[in-house]
Amino acid sequence: MTKKHNIILQPSGRRGQVDEGTSVRSAARELGVEIESICAENATCGKCMVLVEEGRFEKYNIDSKRENLSSVSNEEAAYFARRPKLLKDKGWEVGQVRLSCQAKIRGDMLINVPEESRGNKQIVRKSAGNRVIEIKPAIRKYLVSMTPPTLERPIADWERLAKGLETSMALVRGTEEKLPRWYDFEIDYACLRTLAKTLREAKWNVTVTVWNDKEVIAVQAGYHEESYGAAVDIGSTTVALYLCNLRTGEVIASESEMNPQIVYGEDVMSRIQYAIDQPDGLEKLHKAIISTLNKLLKQAVKTANMSLRATATLAPDASAGEQSPINEEIASGEEQVRPRNDMKLEEIHEMVLVGNSTMHHVLLNLHPKDLGLAPFVPTIHKSMDIKARELGLHISPSGNIHILPTIASFVGADTSAVILAEEPHKQDENWLLIDIGTNAELVLGNRKRLVCTSTPTGPALEGAHVEYGMRAAPGAMERVHIDETTLEPKYKVVGVDGWNTDHAEFIGHVKGICGSAIIDAVAELFRAGIIDSRGKFKKELSTTRVREGESGWEYVIAWKEETSIGRDIPITQQDVRQIQLAKAALFTAARTLLKRSNLQSPDKIILAGGFGSYIDKEKAMLIGLIPDCELDKVYAVGNAAGDGARIALLNIEKRNEIDTVTRKVERFELPTDPEFQNQFMLATSFPHMSEPFPHIAHLIPNRKADPMAKNFMK
Repeated sequence: MTKKHNIILQPSGRRGQVDEGTSVRSAARELGVEIESICAENATCGKCMVLVEEGRFEKYNIDSKRENLSSVSNEEAAYFARRPKLLKDKGWEVGQVRLSCQAKIRGDMLINVPEESRGNKQIVRKSAGNRVIEIKPAIRKYLVSMTPPTLERPIADWERLAKGLETSMALVRGTEEKLPRWYDFEIDYACLRTLAKTLREAKWNVTVTVWNDKEVIAVQAGYHEESYGAAVDIGSTTVALYLCNLRTGEVIASESEMNPQIVYGEDVMSRIQYAIDQPDGLEKLHKAIISTLNKLLKQAVKTANMSLRATATLAPDASAGEQSPINEEIASGEEQVRPRNDMKLEEIHEMVLVGNSTMHHVLLNLHPKDLGLAPFVPTIHKSMDIKARELGLHISPSGNIHILPTIASFVGADTSAVILAEEPHKQDENWLLIDIGTNAELVLGNRKRLVCTSTPTGPALEGAHVEYGMRAAPGAMERVHIDETTLEPKYKVVGVDGWNTDHAEFIGHVKGICGSAIIDAVAELFRAGIIDSRGKFKKELSTTRVREGESGWEYVIAWKEETSIGRDIPITQQDVRQIQLAKAALFTAARTLLKRSNLQSPDKIILAGGFGSYIDKEKAMLIGLIPDCELDKVYAVGNAAGDGARIALLNIEKRNEIDTVTRKVERFELPTDPEFQNQFMLATSFPHMSEPFPHIAHLIPNRKADPMAKNFMK
């Protein structure tokens, strides 16, 4: 009998056992992960490169090491020998990077499939929202004209520039606004080092970039109008970056990618544990996110330039006012039409970054171990401003990195950004904000009081830990419906129009099931009476789709003839259990906040995040993922954390606002609630063991009270 080994493929999260001697590429294909190759596996194209992740991975109970793959073949060695620059640029070495068509499985492995090697790219659903934002950026530009120094007036370059800047700011901003005097200005050291050369080459006519009305961070020869900044949401699963024109507020490029830290753990606790267990764990996590941010910045600039090259810029007139600090009195007074030069990374002068508390600490290279140990204390809560060069981000080295405040141990800067975007602190109604991911953050309240908490939901809601789960990519089911009479399913797949029952060409496209369809499937199994309220399959049903499989009872959504992986795709009993655990944790967190606020239900539920935007709110309520509420009062708002970061980038006053609000948010740690365990058990049932859920009662007309409920109720 052939020996089998465990293989985990990241960032897709697919895992399974494969026969010893199987190539990594073939193993990936078996598990529904496509790896590029155009050379018929002859080791000549190099498109199937993968990375070996070494170490002990407790979460998967495996030891992954290079020796668990076959030795580097002569063909592989020759390929990499011809490309030393590739290895140097990526920081890889042969053995760490392998050609998946050549490397054979000899033991348990955790394999990272880099983006360039993925056949089916992850769809990151974190687009920028349409929001009205008042433009008041921290970065402003002023044209300064000076008289050259003379023997009679040998004033130092910096003091000369500072006096000219004071004059320019007063002309643009008006004398009614309180502005700093020239001696209050500061200049960044990196900028100071090149100041003398720039002033003389520019013949004393320069554009000065000022941060926060106090610090000069760039001096450019001649006239430059546009300013650029980037807002970034660093999620546990995905990273989304929005490149913005700071003068107009326009999003000129959006880029996103899977968070590379997934390789080291799919949820925040596993990454904290990795940083604790591995001597270089924090360094790997930190470098991974910084590298990805630099990659996204480079891609965003390239994307922006493709659309900007064909445009021309018009020098502003005196009416530009607040929108354009460079005005006619300072400029030449003549309209000048000239082609726009390509923007450069160095012209990005500010970034606003948000993320949960673990992402926040790893980004700042702060060890997260105390976040994972009682009493779960972060290193810092307040917002921060850091020079880009300190973090190794490839924008202007003098540029500013602003990081929004964290609120609690596991309620991070991303939740601060959601509050900033949705403004519950300005409402009379009680709003419940839920940002759903591997860790869910919840905020409840109104202008009088806000309370917050967080709970781990695990990666099941995003497809991991579900047998045929996968993240949203072509071939993933994204919608499921089950006919309650015939018990036959139909489904929609990412990248294919319509339902699978609409046309014959659909066959062969499906390879797994992503988060939104997992919620659909479990809700439909319950609604159609295939599973009971406790999540157990009903075995007496007259359908071939309910059967006892290798790991227990299951319901087959797609037969193997319909799939591209040659295997049936079921929802198993274990999959249902994973969803029960995730949804119970989220519901209990919401119920705890409602109880602390003396509320039975919220006036409005706001679902934030990419996942929250794609789930069916009725089905989410049907399984008890969210509290009962009028369905027309449940809203999905997309990537509110990214929008909040963008608001903070474009309006400096909003930074002060969120600093004030977060200091007043009441934090509640679920582990301290003595009722948590009982409430959690009540919430494991569909939709709940005791709560009535009147707004979806019509979907389950024969629902009966669960006799076990009394065991968990006081």
